[in-house]
Amino acid sequence: MNAEIPITPLAATSYLAFAADGTPHLVGSLCADCGCVAPGPRMACAACCARGSMKSIRLAERGRLHSFTIVHRSFPGVTTPFVAAVVELDGGAMLKGTLVDIEPRWEALAFDMPVQIVFRDTGQRAPDGRTFISYYFSLAASPS
Repeated sequence: MNAEIPITPLAATSYLAFAADGTPHLVGSLCADCGCVAPGPRMACAACCARGSMKSIRLAERGRLHSFTIVHRSFPGVTTPFVAAVVELDGGAMLKGTLVDIEPRWEALAFDMPVQIVFRDTGQRAPDGRTFISYYFSLAASPS
């Protein structure tokens, strides 16, 4: 009997992790001295320069649109236009990413819109066939 072994996808960024059940989430660092939250592992706080005070945390999956632009020219192979966004997550971390599932028109966008993180296959494959998963932003169903 050949049982199919689940293939674990690969994280497209260093601060994307997978729970034991395979569910993706983003990790960050919380400064015990000043409360600053930043994406990814940090040795020192960017806000207060404290060393040895950073604690690993799971980042929130909801936030608000802080800044955005519509990209019309990009690298070869990247479909344009798309919305490049900076989101302030609940809890304070700021992340850059792509806003998906929305028409890339100025009229459809507004500062402070509620968004959520969604995880998707990037369409790229590792030599062993595994997929890459990354995070994107999508409009939230209800305010965060």
